[in-house]
Amino acid sequence: MDMVQPSEISSTTKGVERHVAKFRRLKSRLTTPEWVYPLHKAGIERFAELGFPTLKDEDWRFTNVAPVARLPFRPVREPASHSLTPESIRSMPFGKTPGYRLVFVDGHFDPALSNIADLPSGAVVASIGQALQADLPGLREHLGRHADIQHQPFTALNTAFFQDGAFIRIPDGLRLEMPIHLLFASTAGDSGATSCPRVLLIAGKASKATVIEHYRSLDAKPSFTNVVTELVAEDQACIEHCKFQDESLSAFHVAALHVHAGRDANIISHSISTGARLFRSNIRTVLAGPGLECTLNGLYLTRDDQTADHHMVVEHAQPHCASHEYFNGILDGKSKGVFHGRILVRQEAQKTDAKQTNKNLLLSDKATVDTKPQLEIYADDVKCTHGASIGQINEESVFYLRSRAISQETARRMLIHAFAGEIIERVRHPEVRDTLDKLIWDRLESNPHVSHPEL
Repeated sequence: MDMVQPSEISSTTKGVERHVAKFRRLKSRLTTPEWVYPLHKAGIERFAELGFPTLKDEDWRFTNVAPVARLPFRPVREPASHSLTPESIRSMPFGKTPGYRLVFVDGHFDPALSNIADLPSGAVVASIGQALQADLPGLREHLGRHADIQHQPFTALNTAFFQDGAFIRIPDGLRLEMPIHLLFASTAGDSGATSCPRVLLIAGKASKATVIEHYRSLDAKPSFTNVVTELVAEDQACIEHCKFQDESLSAFHVAALHVHAGRDANIISHSISTGARLFRSNIRTVLAGPGLECTLNGLYLTRDDQTADHHMVVEHAQPHCASHEYFNGILDGKSKGVFHGRILVRQEAQKTDAKQTNKNLLLSDKATVDTKPQLEIYADDVKCTHGASIGQINEESVFYLRSRAISQETARRMLIHAFAGEIIERVRHPEVRDTLDKLIWDRLESNPHVSHPEL
């Protein structure tokens, strides 16, 4: 394994010196195979060049990541002691949902809390650490091949420091009816504790699966989760991906989802965010085969001084493809929502059908939203629409319900719940949908501006 020399990495860009120094100290302890080391090295080199984004960067001008940059950078080499048990997991969302489960504590796989028994023949659900040591098929071909480190500094940082995560491979033709639950728990043992989990999902031809990514804090200290998910769907694969981020309001969470889909594939991804002081989701999907359909849904509930930021690019690279993005936000307190969606239609992507909407409901006069849906079209035979809305409860709708003998308080609650339900009802897996529906209902009811609007 070759070593990175100090002269090989510029550490003077935008205050990343301690991250580069940490990589130099940790590189000798890396246990990944030699072929992975160039990924790590390329990641830290690119992060050193890019540095942390600032408000002068177009893609980040509404989201200030200075609090993340100021955090002590402490990659967790080993998980801290914790109170997580099979019983406590059962009390969490999806804890009682039948299926397969991988549990990670501070980014490290915990086999004692996981359950991957009785997997169908040919299916692989394992930690990336295990998969790398066994050199399982699919890893060399796809790991790090779809995530963008050239333009995304946090993806580059994850690539430099990831040690573990989830590796899922569904063989051709296999249809998994039970979901795969990936639980990532953060102990936040020290302020600035950082985990960089990696998820690689490969769905073979004509396969089907549901995958849940669930992020949860076990402590309220400031922590940083920086995750990268690469989803590869081969021809005619049908994949439902659901991410639920519910970390503490002291936590920082930056995520990247990179989707590469083939001919006639069907991809649906849901992003449900209720936690973290700052949540940023970078989504990049490449519709690389004709006839495929991709749907991206999002729901974010924010309060206090939270920020929820979704930045996505949907690239139509082949003809006869459809994409639909529906993102709803319910914002309270001094919280902030950011949505930047871009549909890119290449010249060869004729017969494209694309729709993008972002709707935001403000429960407070101090909540703010910056939204920017975009179309960039180079083909001439397409059907593309986009739109955004920001506002408070529609008083005409309230009046209509009151005219049906419904009280004003109940009418407001019904409208707010229905606004969230527009997203939740699009979850296909019935048990996952029911779990999210109950959870979002309870979260909204616990908000006094929903249950008692006069307060």
